[in-house]
Amino acid sequence: MRTDAHKTILGCAVYGPGTFIDATVLPVPEDAQRVFGVLSSRTPGFTKDPALWRTVHFEGGAEPVIPGPFKGPVVAAVLHAMCGVVANELLEFRGGKPAKESRVTVNTDHAAFWLASTYSPYVDGLDISTRMRNGTLRRIFTRDFERGCLDGPLAASTTALYPTKDSRVWYQLHGSLDATKTLSSMGINMDVALNSSKHAYNYLKAYVQKWGADELEMHNIRNGLCGSICYTPEGWRQTEMGKRLARLPLVNYTHESYAQPTPPVRLPSLPDRRPLAGIKVLEMVRIIAGPTIGVILASYGADVIRVNCSKLADWNVLQLTLNAGKRTIDLDISEEADMALLTELIGEADVFIQGFRYGSLGKRGLSLHDMLITAADRGKGIIYVDENCYGTDGPFAERPGWQQIGDAASGASYVMGRALGYQPGTSVLPPLPMCDMTTGIVGALATMMAIRDRAQQGGSYHVACSLLAADATLLDPEVGLYPLNVVRRTMDRFKFRFSTPEQSVPEIMIEVIEGWKRVFPQYTAPSSPFMTSFGSTPWGRLDMVGPVVRLDDTEATPTWTSAPVPICYHQKSIRWL
Repeated sequence: MRTDAHKTILGCAVYGPGTFIDATVLPVPEDAQRVFGVLSSRTPGFTKDPALWRTVHFEGGAEPVIPGPFKGPVVAAVLHAMCGVVANELLEFRGGKPAKESRVTVNTDHAAFWLASTYSPYVDGLDISTRMRNGTLRRIFTRDFERGCLDGPLAASTTALYPTKDSRVWYQLHGSLDATKTLSSMGINMDVALNSSKHAYNYLKAYVQKWGADELEMHNIRNGLCGSICYTPEGWRQTEMGKRLARLPLVNYTHESYAQPTPPVRLPSLPDRRPLAGIKVLEMVRIIAGPTIGVILASYGADVIRVNCSKLADWNVLQLTLNAGKRTIDLDISEEADMALLTELIGEADVFIQGFRYGSLGKRGLSLHDMLITAADRGKGIIYVDENCYGTDGPFAERPGWQQIGDAASGASYVMGRALGYQPGTSVLPPLPMCDMTTGIVGALATMMAIRDRAQQGGSYHVACSLLAADATLLDPEVGLYPLNVVRRTMDRFKFRFSTPEQSVPEIMIEVIEGWKRVFPQYTAPSSPFMTSFGSTPWGRLDMVGPVVRLDDTEATPTWTSAPVPICYHQKSIRWL
């Protein structure tokens, strides 16, 4: 495994302070093999056995396939491969062949398409972008969980990148699915007719430019709102929060050894050959990163029950992919009966995933320490997963955040602006929700390792995964960034449009998918080998990007055995399988 041949050069003049550019560009699968060695060696609890590392095989095209200098597909492919290695360890515990004799295969192009999987499904033969253009997307949802929170150009433009008083420092404004709260707190007049997103962006820009970046930051902290200065990578690393996160591994799980000991939990012997069959996962999550953890675990065989409160807004389209293999229920934990049902489900759960602000569920008796007491009382350890923006330590740990916040704070948005030729400071979102999806696979990997450890030594475990940590990995010196000539060649190859500061995540993602269709029609169509199909779902026939990992044992290879369903779909009488 090559890990010492990689060299980078400082990219300050190209991408800004704290950036590192590949001196030699490797073919993508070979680079993935290299980065696999880097991340595997850094990850506590992951095998350091070279024989197990050699079971991993990367394949795919040699050239990058996304706009910009980031190696999101490489990092995603590596993390999926690490999941595959742990899966083979779990299969060995179940009586399968030794993990050293079991191959793990990952296609790096598949990993790239997976990063955009939330906006690439086909419903009854029509893809999301076509349905958005012809106005049929909303019609397929019988229940609207957005409840108008994204309607209108003003609401949509509340989440965008803006220049401040100092044109060299931009700011990520964020509406958090409630633009009214954000804009009214800033004294912005909302009683205005705006007939396009461009007009709305320019209207808000005039207000935002009256503020300094630090003024906006303090305003949002004081009011408990989302937002972030668009740091350079070096600028973020020098913040106290950046320093705290840098001390922790990307794949971060710990054995809570101070808790009352609980015995090892054997993996059950079941007809389902997948490595997580029989594992019960309860998730309280929203939007992308948190649900991605559960949907990956479900593909490996876990029984996943997703809990949502229908009073809270969510994106309708995300249900199409992020509920595959799950059952979903509607619980309002402010209601005594609903809280009682949740407590009953927790009593049997092996894994609890929460995707709200760090510490926010503690007041409801759903903190890590509450769960450790439950584990002690029942005599069986639990894996508690915290997914959030800033991590679980440091001055911003309890601050709300979304993908765009991670991109802005880490320096990724600044770097993307430089890569597209804008003036220094002008910031643009990265092309895909890479930190969201990467955080999801990181959380799944750490959870699988915790399940493995619990089977061997017992106890309970805490998994912490954050959007900022995922973004920081894309900017890591040992991962590296693509040189500008490679970025331009990729843009030309796919005829990618140059994205702009006012564009949203879905707008940019759909443009990337359209570029893939031009070059890879065989991989983006419903018949693609990277797609999995469900003939019948609540929305009709569904074709979506399938699990990335392939194992030798086809019956154990990750797959979903049930189609996605809407949020809050099943009756409250639901119980574990």
